[in-house]
Amino acid sequence: MLHTNLSVNPEGHLTFAGMDTVRLCEKYGTPLLLLDEDRVRQNLRTYLRTMREVFGAGSFPCYASKALSFTGIYKIVAEEGAGVDLVSPGELYTAARARFPLSRAFFHGNNKTDEDIRYALEAGVGYFVVDNAEELAALEKLCQSRDTQQKILLRLTPGIDPHTHAKISTGKVDSKFGVAIETGQAMELVRRTLDCPHIHLAGFHCHVGSQCFDSQPFIDAAAIMLDFMTKVRDRFGLTADILNLGGGYGVRYVDAHPSIDIADNIRLVARRIRETCAALSFPQPRILLEPGRSIVADAGLTLYTCGSVKTIPGYKSYVSVDGGMTDNPRYALYQAPYTVLNASRAAAPADLTATIAGRCCESGDLIQENVTLPTPARGDRIAVLVTGAYNYSMASNYNRIPRPPIVLLHDGQDRLAVRRESFEDLVRNDLCEELAAEPS
Repeated sequence: MLHTNLSVNPEGHLTFAGMDTVRLCEKYGTPLLLLDEDRVRQNLRTYLRTMREVFGAGSFPCYASKALSFTGIYKIVAEEGAGVDLVSPGELYTAARARFPLSRAFFHGNNKTDEDIRYALEAGVGYFVVDNAEELAALEKLCQSRDTQQKILLRLTPGIDPHTHAKISTGKVDSKFGVAIETGQAMELVRRTLDCPHIHLAGFHCHVGSQCFDSQPFIDAAAIMLDFMTKVRDRFGLTADILNLGGGYGVRYVDAHPSIDIADNIRLVARRIRETCAALSFPQPRILLEPGRSIVADAGLTLYTCGSVKTIPGYKSYVSVDGGMTDNPRYALYQAPYTVLNASRAAAPADLTATIAGRCCESGDLIQENVTLPTPARGDRIAVLVTGAYNYSMASNYNRIPRPPIVLLHDGQDRLAVRRESFEDLVRNDLCEELAAEPS
């Protein structure tokens, strides 16, 4: 199996986190997103333990909650002792509702409105990750009006291309995120920041991209960032205490993807950071990372019900399911690969190659093409693996389709964490005139 939390039971059903997925479909209906809480905690602990070991006290992971945001995930992250990366006021509100300690929160975003900034200040966010000069000026003005000082990191672009998909690469000079080191704009923004009496520049942030299967992009980014931090010290006398290298370690969606050891990769990055700091005569800062996908992706699995199997002679076969791009738009957006199984017949021979099609009135509503699996019958449960990241968080109500529930699996027990949306939920915010009274 692709990951160790998957297996097949004597009934031939796919199991996930030790539980029968077919039985869970009977209990909760489909589409259904399962989340293996034990795997989430295991992944968090790998980062926490390794970062303490190699970077020392004060270094920790910040869960990138854009990957999967609901109140239950913030409670898990808080209990494990990690920080969080928040990219919108909605994520901030969700974390606050979960009573996450916001002193460990980092508020991101390339276009924070004045309302966003005000809300984050009122909520007590620990750090702003400032993206540009306009945001810096707005933050200084609002902090001045409140007579407070706010800790920040400046987001810089180190000019690294990690060779990931273009739509998830963020560290190049030509990026909507951050301020480029190469152009001299980053140093100028540092100067402006140090002129702001209500801003405390605690450190610097970068993020090179997602789904990286080796550490070289992080090593290269760290070298550039540390060189920049040394120049900031020499020019302005500021020795920044924090270097946030962002996230981006990849996960296996299909058998062709490599399996990587996160702990070993972090140790490699740490060794190169120590060497770079020694060469620059720069004290090693606290190191932060922002894992998202590598925390929740392999902890997630989505289940659907097969409605039909259509074969077009001489062309292809389609397996239609009761979900699709509304709960998983990633294939439609950038042809993201997935492993698809027939959960009801997981032990049967794989004898059909087909396209897995969603239910939307949209020809591009596909979950995966050229999938080989045991031929499904109407009512069979179809499992899509590794859907914990960027599935529920990117879900929509296109075609007025309700979003699925999230069920947490922990120690052999299942617990509803997010209810399935109802038709009433779809119209809850609609405003319209009252229907005319029926004639008497």
